[in-house]
Amino acid sequence: MTCTEASMDALGQAGDALADATVAALFAGGEVGTFNTLMRYVSTAGAPLPEGLPDVAREYLRATSAPPSWVDWGEMEKARLFFLDNNVHISTALSFASMPACYVVPRVAKLLSATHGLEYPSKRMAETGQFTVHLMQPGAFEAGSRFIPAAQKVRLLHASIRHHLRRENRWDTDVLGTPICQEDMIGGQMFFSLLVLDSLHRLGIHMSTEGAEAYYYAWRVVGAMLGVDQDAVPKTLEDARRYLDLYMIRHMAPSEEGAHLTRQLIDLYEEVVPGTFFDPIVSALIRYLIGDTCADWLAVPRTAWDTVVTAAPHLLGVLETIEDRSPLGAWALDRLGHLTTVFELSSLTRGRVMHYAIPEQLRKDYGLSGTVPRSRRWAPPAATWATPVPPRSSP
Repeated sequence: MTCTEASMDALGQAGDALADATVAALFAGGEVGTFNTLMRYVSTAGAPLPEGLPDVAREYLRATSAPPSWVDWGEMEKARLFFLDNNVHISTALSFASMPACYVVPRVAKLLSATHGLEYPSKRMAETGQFTVHLMQPGAFEAGSRFIPAAQKVRLLHASIRHHLRRENRWDTDVLGTPICQEDMIGGQMFFSLLVLDSLHRLGIHMSTEGAEAYYYAWRVVGAMLGVDQDAVPKTLEDARRYLDLYMIRHMAPSEEGAHLTRQLIDLYEEVVPGTFFDPIVSALIRYLIGDTCADWLAVPRTAWDTVVTAAPHLLGVLETIEDRSPLGAWALDRLGHLTTVFELSSLTRGRVMHYAIPEQLRKDYGLSGTVPRSRRWAPPAATWATPVPPRSSP
């Protein structure tokens, strides 16, 4: 599908027909509470559905219980290995680039503020982190995995937010479009895939083109399972670049909600970082990864660490050299990356399992007036909304 202003306008009005119909039927029948209670016991793929589950929910869960038929499993395995090799860097990019990028889109920031975004930023970060970890586990799409039930619940969670905002007349669709519309869902897919790759490049992480393409492909599969219209999703990194650039040009701007969400995010991660000496690195990383313009819009404070963080690519380059030349060093760094990711996720979840329940109502006090082979390295083109550093030469 060619990416144009007109096509994106159309995507801005479209939701997710299957999930929207399911949620509407659950609310109409007064069965949301029953669904949430029973679905707490459905956390693994292939588990028998509990007795008493509403028929409409049972039909939805059966219809969405498998990945799309077009999945290339070889490509998905490449993506999983790419994640394992770069898990701590990917977690860094998701936390300090992808999430703030969402806040640079005012209508997305407004929508996040409508749910738990302002008061419970750790919940959203924990849900995102847990979802990504489930995705990159071996057998993520097989019986016994946790990813498919998580995707099914997240899709209904999105539909429930659309339902509440429309029913309560708290969203100006003429100005803002459909809440969690196809345009924004695809934009989110770009934030969690292409923008992560951009951030890894900015951090000086070596990536093969094959690995980058596989990681992007995995998020196309995720998008399909979250109800994103695959006819509208860019199939290649080049097309994805055009979509992301146009999307950001159309929508990125400062907003009160975006700045507030960013402040909450910074506070959250300053709590995760041990002690207080390194607290400013949180703001410095966000500014480094999304650029000064977007950081200023989000009121990210400038700190003495802004200059220090620019040395990150050099430090990571040293670590990569150790990894390349020493099997023991590679094992140790991979293990450290895994433990770092686990620590971050456990800090956010506080040991809890995130269940992605359908909210029976939204809070009403947020003011929603509609104002790998090294021979071929992947590197983003220079014309992006956050200027990248030059690619490093091959060793």
